Amino acid sequence: MFGDFVLFLEAIQNQCLMSFIKTITSKPFLTHLAIVLGSGLLLIVLAFVAINLYTLHGEGHSVPDFTGLTEQQLSHLAEQKQLRYAIIDSVHIDDMPRGVVVEQEPHAGELVKRNRNIFLTINAWSPEKVQVPNLVDYSIRNARVMLESFGLTVGDLIFVPSEYTNLVLGQHLNGKPVQPGTQVVKGTRIDLLVGQGLSSQMTAVPNLKGLSLEDAKEESQRVSLNIGAAIYDSTVVTGPDTLAAFVWRQSPAASPGNQLNLGASIDIWLTTDSALIMPDSLASDPSEWDNEQTETEEEKFY
Repeated sequence: MFGDFVLFLEAIQNQCLMSFIKTITSKPFLTHLAIVLGSGLLLIVLAFVAINLYTLHGEGHSVPDFTGLTEQQLSHLAEQKQLRYAIIDSVHIDDMPRGVVVEQEPHAGELVKRNRNIFLTINAWSPEKVQVPNLVDYSIRNARVMLESFGLTVGDLIFVPSEYTNLVLGQHLNGKPVQPGTQVVKGTRIDLLVGQGLSSQMTAVPNLKGLSLEDAKEESQRVSLNIGAAIYDSTVVTGPDTLAAFVWRQSPAASPGNQLNLGASIDIWLTTDSALIMPDSLASDPSEWDNEQTETEEEKFY
């Protein structure tokens, strides 16, 4: 009796299997299956087409070069190219105009979609400011190094009576004391009050001929002197001329035994004409030659 039941179940199983095979191989089933698969494939294709149309796949605008342009200049260019922009940062670069773009992302020439944001970094409109360090109780040399590390420069050395020689006793800006931590424009000159010692100490006058203005200042300060008047002749017209100019005459001259009190000033005359620096062997009397040139050059001063 149990065997008959097993045979009955096998018969039902075989009948169901045959019915399933007959159903999935029937024409109506295959037709509906093809419709479903075709519809699904069509939907996928339509979705890709719609995405490409919406995102303009394969199309884009070449990013223009915004570097060197101000915001007012680049806004018209961005609008023309159907792009947007955002200024995200600013830096301080001394040899570039204020407010111009120095960096952009994406870079120039890259393809982007319309209305894409271009992120810009500009050269700051306001000059960079730094803090004035505390220079009191430092030597002149150490004070100079510290000022340069902060982006500042040494101004005049003002020597005052003190038992300490060449020690910084105070720091001034525009003739007034300046406190450590004060914010000033980078490159500002800080005057130093320096101890002269209890005696009237003297120092030899250095030879500044052939040096640029900055080198002449550094050489003078090295021996605790200052540069007084800096007079340019008619050969110095433009900014580059000023940078290229060199000392051709100084007063007092760097003669043997010629000395000045600490903190005294040396007046210098600058030019770009190398012919004005004449070797001593070509001059019958160098002091007379300097005197002869004085009247001529004073007519060229401006």
